[in-house]
Amino acid sequence: MKYELDNIYCVDCYEAIKDIPDKSIDLIITDPPYLIENTRAGGHNDFTEGGKKSIQHMNDELAEGRFTESVRGDVLFPELVRVMKAINLYVWCNGKQIPMYLDYFVKEQDCTFDILIWHKTNAMPLFNNKYLTDKEYCLYFRKGGYCAPQSYEDAKTVWDMPINATDKKRFNHCTIKPLSIIETLVRNSTTGGGTILDPFAGSGTTAVAAKNLGRHYIGFEIDEKWAMIARNRLNNTQADGQITFITM
Repeated sequence: MKYELDNIYCVDCYEAIKDIPDKSIDLIITDPPYLIENTRAGGHNDFTEGGKKSIQHMNDELAEGRFTESVRGDVLFPELVRVMKAINLYVWCNGKQIPMYLDYFVKEQDCTFDILIWHKTNAMPLFNNKYLTDKEYCLYFRKGGYCAPQSYEDAKTVWDMPINATDKKRFNHCTIKPLSIIETLVRNSTTGGGTILDPFAGSGTTAVAAKNLGRHYIGFEIDEKWAMIARNRLNNTQADGQITFITM
């Protein structure tokens, strides 16, 4: 199947990516499922603070949405390398997955890398025997890929900002990333007209960032619910990035 630019496709990325031509993608930004082996919160009673969802409720959402099964790197990673013009990849992950990504992209592919961090300034309260879940990792792998931040702010590797509750509520996606962060990555690592692939498109944040900044995008999403939300979100994205309405 030929995948046209500027579309979100409801497909299994492990199969769909095989139809992407060699060296046709300028940048990949993606947020695959994390490796979460235990979604039962331990220690203190499951509670809410100020009406916020509890940690256990959030963990249940992750499990129900198939966000805990990790990525099948042995299948996907070689395909990611094949389709990129030069290795230029941002991938969100949790701490347990970092060794897997480093083993493949640094040890096997000889990429340089950075670890970027979203520091959540309003993280949920902690439980016994556990640090706050107040950060998420975005690994950046490059081997000849374009990276040229144009400002001090864009060159930062730590983003201090709250959990984006408004977007979570609006698009109903429990792992949605802040649009401003994704737009920074797009600005830093593509030029106008470049093509960005997101194999795990979710609610479409990467595609929205690409559209806002005049880049092309291809998004794969296996769940029809999220693919529909992403398409609706894109259809209602104005030039300034604001959302006028969402139909579900």
